[in-house]
Amino acid sequence: MPLTEDLRHLARTKIVATVGPSSQDHEMLSSMVQAGADVFRLNMAHGGPDVQQQNVDTIRRVSEELDTPIGILVDLAGPKFRLGEIDNDRIFCETDAEFWFVEGSSGAPNEFTCSYAPLVRELSVGDQVMLADGTVSMVVIGKEKGRAQMRVVQRGVIRSRQGINLPGVKLSAPAISVVDHQHAIWAAEAGVDFVSLSFVRAPDEVRALRDILRSNNSEAYVISKIEKREAIDRIEEVVAASDAVMVARGDLGVEIDVAEMPVQQKRIINTCHRYQKPVIIATQMLDSMHESLRPKRAEVTDVANAVLDGADACMLSGETAIGQYPVETVAMMNRICLATEASIADQPPRQNDGSVSPVLHDITRAVVRGAGAMAHSLRAKLVVVASYSGKTALALSQQRHSTPTIGVSQNETTLRRMCLYWGVTPLREAPAEDMQELIRHADTWACRVGFAAKGDRIVILGGSHLAAGPGGNPKGVHDVVVVHEVEGGS
Repeated sequence: MPLTEDLRHLARTKIVATVGPSSQDHEMLSSMVQAGADVFRLNMAHGGPDVQQQNVDTIRRVSEELDTPIGILVDLAGPKFRLGEIDNDRIFCETDAEFWFVEGSSGAPNEFTCSYAPLVRELSVGDQVMLADGTVSMVVIGKEKGRAQMRVVQRGVIRSRQGINLPGVKLSAPAISVVDHQHAIWAAEAGVDFVSLSFVRAPDEVRALRDILRSNNSEAYVISKIEKREAIDRIEEVVAASDAVMVARGDLGVEIDVAEMPVQQKRIINTCHRYQKPVIIATQMLDSMHESLRPKRAEVTDVANAVLDGADACMLSGETAIGQYPVETVAMMNRICLATEASIADQPPRQNDGSVSPVLHDITRAVVRGAGAMAHSLRAKLVVVASYSGKTALALSQQRHSTPTIGVSQNETTLRRMCLYWGVTPLREAPAEDMQELIRHADTWACRVGFAAKGDRIVILGGSHLAAGPGGNPKGVHDVVVVHEVEGGS
């Protein structure tokens, strides 16, 4: 049975789950989809094209077996800087102790190397250096040829190959490395649905990735990961240039003051709302479920607040990639989202016409806005949106109306994109280009799965292609919305 026939048990907030050693086999992926996963993330930092192509193939097989569109997101690693090898693999850095970054190889226990060769040249006195996900902090106090001297401000243990963050430091490292470029080409050829760019600093970097994808015949959405101060400072431009946005709180919480994180998260979400771009909240949402079947109360509240703030999706990282309970973690996130959504189900549709980012014709925007309002005021049991490109479905999603919504399209790529659209469930094999056929199909389907009974109302929305039917496009018709009273599936 397709998952679309059991919508009441699936959250409207979408769930992105990362694939890894704990979750990459066929049975596990299938179980995660049935538990509520909508999109699978492939982290290129932890596996190259050879490994990830196997995951793509498995996910596509699961999609066919479950008769359910599933989105695939390829996450490019970006310019992540890491420490070199440390004597005995670890060292304790005491407050006020002094250490050095050196070019080449280290010759003493207090000398570190970095995977980014120009680091010493590009550091300046006064720059902050954060190590081990921000648990250890140092400041640059001096420079010599080939060496940068640092003093420990916040003590702690660091280990070989841990990450380095440099808040506010202007670096020459390209946003898209040679390896990232190669991985983007592979992602295009593999036909994935979303490609995310790490450590975005400027809108030109987003456009550069899109150019790579388009030049390799891919229409994949470009997702900007917000994890640098530079992106925060140019958030309007970055969101405008992106197809979607991810709030990557791991590195962002190190690059900026961690106390700012909640406010910045809300600011990014609000900006995405105004531009009608999907936004994903990521990092440590249910982190304790790596090893526990029950999350911490603060984690549950974190997921719920993301839903209340208006996130389109929440993401699981290590919880499903290497955690002990991938399926249970997805199911728990689904439960939290469902419970939270129930508390706001009676709210009217959000009034946002997307005018700051006019992707849609103004007539289409007005029709979409009217369709959501009609569904709410008429207490419709179902909304069906027919959308060839997915733009109409996305605009409807951004209203956050409470009526269950089915997205239909003749384009499988569009159906998979809908896996990231809040509240829109993609349905295969519906007659998406003929209004009368779609009405009959929606009537029969809604009654069969128990969504509607005779006399209930269904709102059906689509573009000019839907009004035309087999006879072609009637002159002057842009969009159409129909209110259908269910006839009982006859």
